[in-house]
Amino acid sequence: MEQQPRKIERSEAFTFEFSICTLVTDMTEYLEMRNSFVEEGFTPEACEYLFIDNISQNTFEAYAGLNRFLREAQGKYIVLCHQDILLKDHGIADLRARINELDNIDPNWGAIGNAGSVNIKYRSVHINQTTGKSNSEQYLPMRVQTLDENFILVKNGANLALSSDLEGFHFYGADICLVADVLGYSSYVIDFLLIHKSEGNDDEKYYELKRKMIGKYHRAFRSRFIGTTVTRFYLSGNRFCSALGNTRPVLFVARQFYKLFNKRYYYQKLKR
Repeated sequence: MEQQPRKIERSEAFTFEFSICTLVTDMTEYLEMRNSFVEEGFTPEACEYLFIDNISQNTFEAYAGLNRFLREAQGKYIVLCHQDILLKDHGIADLRARINELDNIDPNWGAIGNAGSVNIKYRSVHINQTTGKSNSEQYLPMRVQTLDENFILVKNGANLALSSDLEGFHFYGADICLVADVLGYSSYVIDFLLIHKSEGNDDEKYYELKRKMIGKYHRAFRSRFIGTTVTRFYLSGNRFCSALGNTRPVLFVARQFYKLFNKRYYYQKLKR
């Protein structure tokens, strides 16, 4: 039977309300986490539970694994969370209320969580820990630059993804918020309180990935001349440089530079 064209409607339909996605290294701890979600209303009728088995070996590191979750998830909202969290104080009704609240405040939100950094000075943390330590943020929802990885909820319709040129188990909360910002979405810490068993691990791999992330975004956010099939322009985060680079004399000089020193055939992929 011939496949007929399918009309795309303006409103999107999702199979589930929430997709709960977790990288698992301890199945007992994961099941404890999942049971706490179910007890707080995240039942199979409203949610799907997706996991990656990293128990005996790393099937996926975080960047590749979470990208797979983001592609596979059928929920309207995708929760990327650690296996060592527990729901107790807040449940599905609270999360729905926080999402509705944020929809009214800023419909262009893309990612939300329970902890993050507002800027280089201030953090916003709203988590309870099994050690008895409690972090309560007074001003919520709070717009942030980055989110902590223990609990991140992503709007499926925002089509967010993690960098393909980074790998490991750190900084993916910062990465997905930076990607969201580039795509025109914002990130927030909300009043969704849960228990997190861990306080993090800043080991040697943490600082190694930090260096790689700085290098990646140095390249990604570099100033550059851009050509389309119709026009040419200059991109820069500096307003003065952007204004200067987009003047006709500078664009003309830049074109002559490429003509003299960057021949067209340089860009052909070399055959091995």
